[in-house]
This record gives sequence, C-alpha cells and structure tokens, in this order.
Amino acid sequence: MKPEAVVVGVSGGVDSSVAALLLRDAGCAVTGLFMQNWNDDGSGECRAEDDRRDAVAVCGALGIPIRFRDFSKEYWNGVFAHFLAEYAAGRTPNPDVLCNREIKFKHFLDAARELGADAIATGHYARVDHDGRSFRLLRAIDRGKDQSYFLHQLGQAQLAFTRFPLGALHKHEIRRIAAEHGLRTAEKKDSTGICFIGERDFRSFLAHYLPAREGEMHTPDGTRIGRHPGVFYFTLGQREGLHIGGVRGRPQAPWFVVAKDVARNILYVDQGHDSPWLQSTSLRSETTHWIAGTPPAVRFACTAQTRYRQSDEACEVRVHDDGTLDVAFTRPQRAVTPGQSLVLYDGEVCLGGAVIAATDAPVPGNPA
Repeated sequence: MKPEAVVVGVSGGVDSSVAALLLRDAGCAVTGLFMQNWNDDGSGECRAEDDRRDAVAVCGALGIPIRFRDFSKEYWNGVFAHFLAEYAAGRTPNPDVLCNREIKFKHFLDAARELGADAIATGHYARVDHDGRSFRLLRAIDRGKDQSYFLHQLGQAQLAFTRFPLGALHKHEIRRIAAEHGLRTAEKKDSTGICFIGERDFRSFLAHYLPAREGEMHTPDGTRIGRHPGVFYFTLGQREGLHIGGVRGRPQAPWFVVAKDVARNILYVDQGHDSPWLQSTSLRSETTHWIAGTPPAVRFACTAQTRYRQSDEACEVRVHDDGTLDVAFTRPQRAVTPGQSLVLYDGEVCLGGAVIAATDAPVPGNPA
C-alpha cells in the first residue's frame, strides 16, 4: 500500500521538527516545506535565516526532502495590511489567527497539493477527530500549550486535510524526543510574538508604519495627567509604557489603559488592575466562523476565551441572522478588547469564533 504523502510545515523550531519525525516514523512519505512569510524591512532582528538553516539541517538529519515557498506577498496582503488598518482604527488585532487562515491553511495547503500531498501537518498543539458527522477541532492534551484558539477559523475542508502530530503530547515530551534523535532544535528557544516584529521593540516597529501622533492622557473623569505617543500603540489593560509619575491627590498605584478615543486622540487611564472601567459582562461580535459549518443552536450555553491562554469562562450565546453574536458572561470579564478573537468551546471541542466588535464596558465621559 502506498504510504500517505504528508507535507509538513517546517519552521526551524522543535515542534515542527518532531512533527516531521513522528510522521516519518509512522511510515508516511514526508516532505518538509519552509515558508518565508516576511521580507525583513531592516527595522530589526528577524530570525528567518536562522530558522531556515535549522529547518534544512533537521530535514537532512531526518532524511526527508525540503521545499521552499515565498509567501511574503500573500502575508502582506492577507495579514499585515489588515494588522495595520486595525491598529490605525484603535483596535488590537490578532495576526496569528489570520496567518493560520490565510497562509498556513490556505497558501501552504495549496502548495502542498501541488506537490502531490495527501495531507499537510504542522507543529501546532491541537487535535482533529471525526464524530461521524463532521471533523472537529479539539484542544491539545497539553492545555498549557494548546493552540486551538489560533486555529478557530479552520473549516471542514482544511481539517480533513490536516494532521496535528503533537496534539496528544506534552512539551517536555517533544523536547525529549528531539534530544533522543539528536535534532539540533531540541533545546532551541520557542519563538514568541510575531515573526515580523522579532526581537525589536513593538512600539518602534509600529512607528515605522504608523507615524506617531501625540495626544493627551486623561483619567475617566476628564483630568489631564500626561501625554501619549499615539493611542494605537496601546491596548486595553496595558500597564507598561505609560510613564505616569506621581499625580497629586492620587495614591502611588499602577495605572492601566481603560479606553481609547481615536477620533479625539485621547488615551484614558485609571488606577487598579481591576478598574471598573475595564469590566464588561457582555459583547457583540463580528460575523462568526463555525468549524462545523453551522452554529449548534440559535441560543446555547458554552465556554469562551477572549484572549489566548485565558481560563474558560461560562457564557450564553445568541446567534443573529447576520452571523454576529451577542455573548453574555456569567461573571465580569477584564479588558475584553475589540479586534481580538472570541473563541467558543464545548468542553474539549472548539466550536469556532469571531472578532470582538464591542463590549458593554463603561465609556469615559467627555473630558473637562
């Protein structure tokens, strides 16, 4: 019987290295494919070349062929342009979700089919199964590494063609397997954040594309207490980078971003991690993507995450005819941020998700 031909997205990290190893040892005909998704603009450090060398070395050690594809144009048009537009509008986007939908499970999948693949595989921590009716996206066994949140935009056709070899393993097992097979990525530090930012300062990077426009910082009651370099450099709940000194009549306590008025270029801040200005109990979403193709019901209870690695939060969901959602949480949520992703779960099963459009968090009044 002809072995299953699987193209693995090799990134030069330990996870994709072990994914390729496991599939090879399972008898698959494995080919590695390294994706270049970003052309360095000279504004900082990007690890793409080091990652490319590691991917080549790993594929050589495994005795599997490697191919290369440049998706930088597709990344710019499908991910980065949206990333900039969202920040310019004062929202906080999640480019990892878009990268998975537009690059890894679209252009990469198409490239794998051109190479004659029966399936693709990545080093994501997630699982896929079939319940007799449809394919399901499941959380990884290692809940600390689970990446189903970033994969919630995948559909039936993509899941049917995808393998996640690491979904039933823990991170320490991945590193042990890599070390036992002498892979050079065994102790390689995990990449964090977004590739095109790399090791550079996020604000400096963003200023390269969105020029700074200074404005005032206000408390929710309208008191002016400082200046900011641009509201789009900040996100709700952020503490770092405010540079607020002692304020007369105020306690010596940390300040946090609680709201942004983009039209007036005002950044609102308040003291206290759990400021009431950061609390919301409901949200409205943009159009929802359902992994099964349809929602489980017009109204239903489930759990949700409004940010990565958040604990499950119980909620009630109402589905509108236009595909948007009203979501009411059982308890107040902190710093739910428009532009980020709401992802819904039924136990271990990821149902789908949507971009957060608005919340019922209080809005600061007009400044004095």
